[in-house]
Amino acid sequence: MNKAVFWVDQILRRTLMVLMASIVLVVCWQVLSRFVLGEPSSMTEEIARTLLLWIGMLGAAFAYRTGQHLGLDILTRKMSPLWQHRVALVLTAMVVMFALAAMVVGGGQLVLLTYQLDQMSAALGIRISWIYLALPLSGLLIAFYGLCQLCCLWQKIELTPAEDC
Repeated sequence: MNKAVFWVDQILRRTLMVLMASIVLVVCWQVLSRFVLGEPSSMTEEIARTLLLWIGMLGAAFAYRTGQHLGLDILTRKMSPLWQHRVALVLTAMVVMFALAAMVVGGGQLVLLTYQLDQMSAALGIRISWIYLALPLSGLLIAFYGLCQLCCLWQKIELTPAEDC
């Protein structure tokens, strides 16, 4: 499992780097074309919005993997190590269930609906379903990382969120 997690991490990290570089270039071009050339590009706003959606969703999966997501541990820090472990198991299982139910199933239904309705983006001329595909994909990534963390917790291995088990 370590190799699979390593490769998913590498692909996700590189994808996010490319998306971040792309959004910087697109927004710079928008500013340049609007204020220097006097003719704003019609596609850059929609490209930036799409990139921001993908960065946000894939970034959420990466943040979950590295433990950089928002979490409140005020109560769990006061618990015994045994109860901290039990709470971590329950919460991780809930994250996996949410990712699968809301993001993968619900997001998949959204992608399917927009595909069936043949919704197209105005400026780019691509299907909206391709844009919304970020939701179920990030749900799968979060569920994958959550299942890996559950395996580690189940074996009672003390790991930081970014360590492999």
